[in-house]
Amino acid sequence: MKRVMLVDCMNIYLRSYIVDPSLSANGAPIGGFKGFLKTLQKLCREIRPDKVIVVWDCGGGSRKRKTLNKNYKAGRSPVRLNREVRNLTLREEQDNKVWQQIRLSEYLNQLPIMQYCIEDVEADDIISYLVQNKRLADYNKIIISSDKDFYQLCDDKTIIYRPTQKEVLNKNSIVDQFGIHPNNFALARAIAGDPSDNLKGVPGAGLKTISKRFSFMCEEKDYLIEDIVRHCEGVEKPLLVHKRIIENVDKIKQNYRLMQLYSPSLSPIVKSQVNYILENTEAELNLTEFRKMMMSDGFGEWDNTDLIIAMRKIVASLGK
Repeated sequence: MKRVMLVDCMNIYLRSYIVDPSLSANGAPIGGFKGFLKTLQKLCREIRPDKVIVVWDCGGGSRKRKTLNKNYKAGRSPVRLNREVRNLTLREEQDNKVWQQIRLSEYLNQLPIMQYCIEDVEADDIISYLVQNKRLADYNKIIISSDKDFYQLCDDKTIIYRPTQKEVLNKNSIVDQFGIHPNNFALARAIAGDPSDNLKGVPGAGLKTISKRFSFMCEEKDYLIEDIVRHCEGVEKPLLVHKRIIENVDKIKQNYRLMQLYSPSLSPIVKSQVNYILENTEAELNLTEFRKMMMSDGFGEWDNTDLIIAMRKIVASLGK
């Protein structure tokens, strides 16, 4: 079966931005987009995709989630450059980070790669919608991200590859590792909370505790918060975790609305935008311009043979 690679762009880009100290000929940091392109080549070499879709978190984040919880993702520290090249002011760093994002998008525009960047919409929701999209029904999906939010999407045709950890996760390995089925992963995380998104969970209820005290969540059956509450109420000798879950039902329900991707938080207009790009993007490879950009940015010596081979394969595949 054909493979489509769905890339959580900011997740991969920011990692490169932080760790890659590369500079342009003019001394400007370029590790963000250069590191991303190197990672993309490695991924294409290993996965051999027939289609690549890159999804950005666009400005503003998820308006719907921030309406539900004004503190959603609040308090995050700004992402800083690699310490080896941190000779810019904080404002200059932020300007450079944005410039690198724009430059990366320009590079990707020269390749047969679809890009999504929709205002006030998170990449998570677009990727979830693409996973479930009937236009990609004939593809196995490989989600490229280190974000645990995507674990809930694993099924017979969808896996996760975490490039930083060099880890492949499918629905069986998630059950083995966490004792929780992907169908119930969003509910488990709604109980546990997610500090990275500033979402507080039930005190003392981490994923290990949840899998131990609610072992039925390893089953494929979709469980609801009401099932969890009934279980807690039916325990003969309830523990503190059972009592706290009952006390925090409203918090769990709100967390679930924020975390679940089974029904992505997209308006009909946004879904139409996603479908239009999916149906109308042409597979074009502008190798001359791509190489000119590399030369201009000071890494024209980079051996990108495997990336170009993969891109030519995609052009040939989509051109049929």
